[in-house]
Amino acid sequence: MFVTDIRKEFYEVVGNQRVALLVASDIDALCACKILQALFHCDQIQYTLVPVTGWQDLGTAFFEHKEQFQYFVLINCGANVDLLEMLQPDDDSVFFICDTHRPVDVVNVYNEAQIKLLIKQDDDLGVPTYDDIFRDEDEEEGADSGNESDEGSEPSGKRRRFDEGAVERRIERQRARREWEAHRREILFDYEQYEYHGTSASMMFFELAWVLTKDTKDMLWWAIIGLTDQWVHDRITHMKYVTDVATMQRHVSRHNHRNEDEENSLSIDCMRISFEYDLRLTLYQHWSLYESICNSCYTSCNFKLWTLNGQKKLQEFLADMGLPLKQVRQKFNSMDMSIKENLRDVIEESSNKYGYEGALSKWRAENSQCVTACLLATSMNDVRVQTFGVHFGFKNRFLASDMVHATVALLESTDKDESDGDNFIKALDSLSRSNLPRLHSGIDLAKKKLMAIQQTVASCICTNLILSQGPFLYCYLMEGTPDVKLFSKPMALTLLSKYLLKAFVHSTRNKRCKLLPLIMAAPKDVEKGTVIVVGIPPESDTSDKKNFFGRAFEKAAETTSSRTLHDHFDTSIIELKTEDRSKFLDALITLLS
Repeated sequence: MFVTDIRKEFYEVVGNQRVALLVASDIDALCACKILQALFHCDQIQYTLVPVTGWQDLGTAFFEHKEQFQYFVLINCGANVDLLEMLQPDDDSVFFICDTHRPVDVVNVYNEAQIKLLIKQDDDLGVPTYDDIFRDEDEEEGADSGNESDEGSEPSGKRRRFDEGAVERRIERQRARREWEAHRREILFDYEQYEYHGTSASMMFFELAWVLTKDTKDMLWWAIIGLTDQWVHDRITHMKYVTDVATMQRHVSRHNHRNEDEENSLSIDCMRISFEYDLRLTLYQHWSLYESICNSCYTSCNFKLWTLNGQKKLQEFLADMGLPLKQVRQKFNSMDMSIKENLRDVIEESSNKYGYEGALSKWRAENSQCVTACLLATSMNDVRVQTFGVHFGFKNRFLASDMVHATVALLESTDKDESDGDNFIKALDSLSRSNLPRLHSGIDLAKKKLMAIQQTVASCICTNLILSQGPFLYCYLMEGTPDVKLFSKPMALTLLSKYLLKAFVHSTRNKRCKLLPLIMAAPKDVEKGTVIVVGIPPESDTSDKKNFFGRAFEKAAETTSSRTLHDHFDTSIIELKTEDRSKFLDALITLLS
């Protein structure tokens, strides 16, 4: 069931208990975990933290801890399956689920005893009503048995006519039941066919901290990173991002007003969060401007930097801004102060000449009195984006997107000496401002990953690896492709897929291809002979970000008996035996045609 009062129905319930935290391996979940850890430390609530990478991990973690714990908190996992059916827990086990995955399983919604959903009901959930999907079997059986007992008390002359009436009523009930079941299947199909995401888990737990009047700037920053993770990985619509940014902006203003004395002291340990319109250039403040432009999805796709003409356009763009190559090729921190101060305005002004919009949106934004209206004025195609930045002390400044890229790089590190658990702890530690060296190491890893993505995108387009299969586009990274090991990880492959689809849409002249989704596969485990497959919806600024590939993958695997593993919390990401790839693809083509 949905929790309506998160303080009374969740926090006060677990306040005197030992709690098991089962946390998914994504950045929003890590940020939510950091907020909850801070609250638990504040109130001395005992907990055990267990990272889980998929459904098998979740089942194993629950089995190992079910004897020691009554209360389990699941972060970004568990909402979109029948959890009690999967885990088979004892009757006294209680699960608090804070999960962005949608749709929420209907059994979880209507179980009032053991499932407590920490989910924002402002989101468009569209849960079917109870009567549409559940029937009371006991009442039907009681009605049948009642009729049969009545039959025995009737005189023999009337019994035959009564029997005929009872049979007719039974047939009518069976027909009504079949109609109800068909209607139920139709309702559930409409409800469950698309996968999408709701309000971030970190925002939900920050709201809890705020209700408890225990929210800090660190917690606010973690909530902002969790929201930015949804934007970076394209999980939510632009409208949803804009609305949530406005909510976070109000909290930022409140904290900055409350801590003005601290900011004026210029302490080396001070922390200041700011709302800004910043450039859509990845990690540019920790890189050279030239490398950031070349390896950012936005600029690379708009310039088509995988072509000679695109490279030429970039040189013209830099010349139009009056930026010497010597300046743009050196580290951002080493650029002349006069260039850095005007960089955003100069880039936006030049981008207008190259058709990347922005000036009108900026004018609307600057002349708007309302933050939400100000955000909505900014197009998805603008060179600037609404975001937040943070200063730690005097010299350490990061954008929220910098934090996301760095933490993902640590979480999905392919270092042979590190396990998934080690990577999880490193990524979690990097979110603390006391661990800046680890964060900087994550930024270095993120740069390598972004360069690998850019090179792979260029290679796929230039060698025509993206094939039209009718109802979708398809691309397979062969074993031996440079940096292919990086893309055996789900978030890295998803980011590559979205980048590649956007680049392909910009490069193709085929209008139909611009409306097609993409399926991408890469080697997962060469020894086991498996590939990782991800499906993403069509590239569109107006897209509702709903993904139908989860159900399609299940159906294709079922009809062809393909050996698949549906272990990821995102149903649109699966593992598949390499030799089953062809028949699985053929089934998808048939299914989606």
